[in-house]
Amino acid sequence: MTIHKVGVLGCGLMGSGIAQVSATAGFKVTVVEVEQKFIEKGFAGIEKSLTKFAEKGTLTEKPDSIRARLKGTTNKQELADCDIIIEAIVENVEEKMYESIDGIAKKDTIFATNTSSISVTELLSATNRPDRFIGLHFFNPVPLMKLVEVVRTIATANDVYDTAIEFAKKLGKVPVRTSDRTGFIVNRLLVPYLLDAIRAYEEGVGSIPDIDNAMKLGCGYPMGPFTLLDFVGLDT
Repeated sequence: MTIHKVGVLGCGLMGSGIAQVSATAGFKVTVVEVEQKFIEKGFAGIEKSLTKFAEKGTLTEKPDSIRARLKGTTNKQELADCDIIIEAIVENVEEKMYESIDGIAKKDTIFATNTSSISVTELLSATNRPDRFIGLHFFNPVPLMKLVEVVRTIATANDVYDTAIEFAKKLGKVPVRTSDRTGFIVNRLLVPYLLDAIRAYEEGVGSIPDIDNAMKLGCGYPMGPFTLLDFVGLDT
């Protein structure tokens, strides 16, 4: 299967980033939100990001050309011709909207979720296309972070898995293959580390700056655990 048009559910921090990298990679993108104000906020963030990339000279074309491939709407019917639809909605199963778009999308359209922790198998149960459902876990900030976890369930078809891997590569990302287990790869290893850092601080092992500096300088991490928590915590 060849992907030409991308649909994105949600235009928040992750959804707008996924939309941006998809449009930058040359795909036509339709972003769906529940209210126009959320589209405007997300697109303003995309505008700011593209401007920065243009100033740095890292874009292969003008921002206007990329923006021309982006469309925001509150009408789910406009997802009807998308080849892949990526959900990037708040981590609440009841708000994911799969059931409402299952009858709108083409039968061979791939559904992907950007969830970082919810069971992909649980999410696909809301659709009639379990074989065409997959996890595509992007990382924040999406335009900068190279990694994408491609999460396969026991129901995912081989061609869907292969297509998702190639799609991630076309976005300029590095896909890693993983299965539908709690936390996938990154969060399965990261969350215990962050919790241990908090416990170390509580027990007086070191101050927040000292713990952060210890992990940066001792392990070569780009940022310490407490700095990282400001990027991936509940507030985000």
